[in-house]
Amino acid sequence: MNEEAVAPLAASEPVVLAHISDLHFGAHDPLAVESLVADLQAAHPAMTVVTGDLTQRARPREFAAAAEFLRQVPFPRLVVLGNHDVPLDRVSSLGSGYRGYLRQVGLDVDPVVDADGVRVLGLHSMPRWRWKSGHISQRQAELVTECLPAAAPGAVRVLALHHPVTATGAASLAGRGRLVAALAESRAEIVLAGHTHVPATTWFGFEAGDSPWCLLEGIAGTATSTRLRGVPRSWMLYRIDRTAITVEERQQDDSSSGPVWTRAEVRRFHRRGVAGMQERARPGG
Repeated sequence: MNEEAVAPLAASEPVVLAHISDLHFGAHDPLAVESLVADLQAAHPAMTVVTGDLTQRARPREFAAAAEFLRQVPFPRLVVLGNHDVPLDRVSSLGSGYRGYLRQVGLDVDPVVDADGVRVLGLHSMPRWRWKSGHISQRQAELVTECLPAAAPGAVRVLALHHPVTATGAASLAGRGRLVAALAESRAEIVLAGHTHVPATTWFGFEAGDSPWCLLEGIAGTATSTRLRGVPRSWMLYRIDRTAITVEERQQDDSSSGPVWTRAEVRRFHRRGVAGMQERARPGG
């Protein structure tokens, strides 16, 4: 594949994005919630992106707790729903499955938010008629190609959804092919996701017709849930400048005085259109 340079940032300063996911209010740690708010505020992000599973069982009181938390995180913010934000009750899911989410959390299930130097499009990858595994429709793929290229000149183009695009096997995202083609056409640089509760950052390149492209996929771990999968609670901080994307994993450390958040790992990725090169920075405190 031939290398293609990305457009320079419109902003003179790095764009800072906070990425949190899988809060699971109703199965959350209250101390983690309190300390996370302070850590997010200290980062001063240009935008906070939340990639789904705000609740454990889509109950009104869980949405209310999630909404109260979201009012405290740095603005602007973009939120998409996850599979746990749709009721398990199939009768409720048919026709009104998004009601609780829309009433207390979101104005749109496919939101778009602009900040200085960045445009983020969110897609709900959890249809009312599915459970757990995700799906992207043709309409949503078309939205990617309409919305992201319309960003301000030089702005970083970011997609946010709950289900990882790189998942394979039974966890594979239905409609992945159409989404990948749309991402290549729109020249998106970053995809933010959650769902797995395990943080990961991966370059993946692909051929989509005549549009080979390379994306950085960032999967955030669970930030506040008690549903841990062998790794501590964490969230991700992105700093995007004219030449690189620096990804810092912020990890919870339970000290004697209460939970604190520390820098667990930092990775630096050169901003390149088709081929991405990675440098690993030494973890710090």
